[in-house]
Parts: sequence; structure tokens; C-alpha cells
Amino acid sequence: MWDERYGQDEYVYGTTPNDFLVECLAGRQIGRTFSAAEGEGRNAVWMAMHGADVESLDSSQRGVEKTLRLAESRGVKVDARVGNLEEVQLAADTYNTVVSIFAHMPSEHRAMLHSKFVQALKPNGILVLEAYTPDQLKFSTGGPKDVDMLLTVDKLRDELQGVDFVVLREVERDVIEGTLHTGRAAVVQCLAIRR
Repeated sequence: MWDERYGQDEYVYGTTPNDFLVECLAGRQIGRTFSAAEGEGRNAVWMAMHGADVESLDSSQRGVEKTLRLAESRGVKVDARVGNLEEVQLAADTYNTVVSIFAHMPSEHRAMLHSKFVQALKPNGILVLEAYTPDQLKFSTGGPKDVDMLLTVDKLRDELQGVDFVVLREVERDVIEGTLHTGRAAVVQCLAIRR
């Protein structure tokens, strides 16, 4: 499905980074970064342009190709790889920043993945996450239709152990990201620091 979605020349989620990501990281030393479900590269490339050493993973070969193309066009490098988040191995205490922007996962895999994210962070490393909440089902502006893949503040509190939350909120906001995320959306936003 993702190869088909990313198979066209157009960047279907745009080339501008996610608003919440920019809000969290602007002015920070981003450092060594892992970006999950990176898609077409908009977030990884923005972070690389701001001095980060970015590794990204996406299940779509087409998405990775577009990430690399976007990075080249902006004069930066991203270590973009094809892979499955359900099977990803992340070394402990490795990253200054872990990013998960609209990385949709079923709950049976997501809790383990979130644990891997926290363990992969160095102490005082930061996790930036934005995902859709169940309230997104009333909008037709993107995201999965399976409620099991949608997140809430309570689910994140349960799944992200060993962090202090700087931001943890459910909000409705306008998400304008290419042609496939456009309009009002119900999201959960998280900025957390590993203890």
C-alpha cells in the first residue's frame, strides 16, 4: 500500500516538516536521531538541515527513495533505510532524539516499539511523537480507520515508561501536510525526556 501511495512524483505529505516536530525541536541541539515511519523524508530532511545526524526507517522502498532524493536536493545526508518497525532493533542509550510522527501501529506491536524508543534514547534524550486519537474517526483528513491503531494520552502514559512528559495532550488542530493530511484533525502530542 505505501509503495503505491508514494509511487508518484508528488510528495503526498508535502516536503514541509510536521508543525509539532518543529515546535519541539527548533532551537535545540537535535543530535543523533532515529525517525520512525519517516515516509517521504520531510521530517528527517528538516532535522538534517538543522544539524542532526538522522537515521530513518520506513516500510516503503518508494518512500526511502524519495527521502534520499529530498535530502540530496537540500544538500544534506539522511541514513534512510527500508525496514519493518515491528522488527526494528535499536541499540540502547544511542540516540539524542527519537521521532515518531504518525507512525501507525497495532497495539500488540506498539507497546513494545515504544519501549524500544525509550531504551534507545540516551539519558536526557527526547522523544517527539504525534499521532491520531480515536476522535480522528469523525474527520476524513487522514489516519487509520482502526481504533486499535489510534492513541490517547492514557495509552501513552502506559506505554512510555521511564520518561518525564514535558508535553502530553490531546488537541484538535489543522494539519496541513501535502494532499493527504489536510484539514481539521484530532491528535495526541508528546514531548518526553528520558530519565
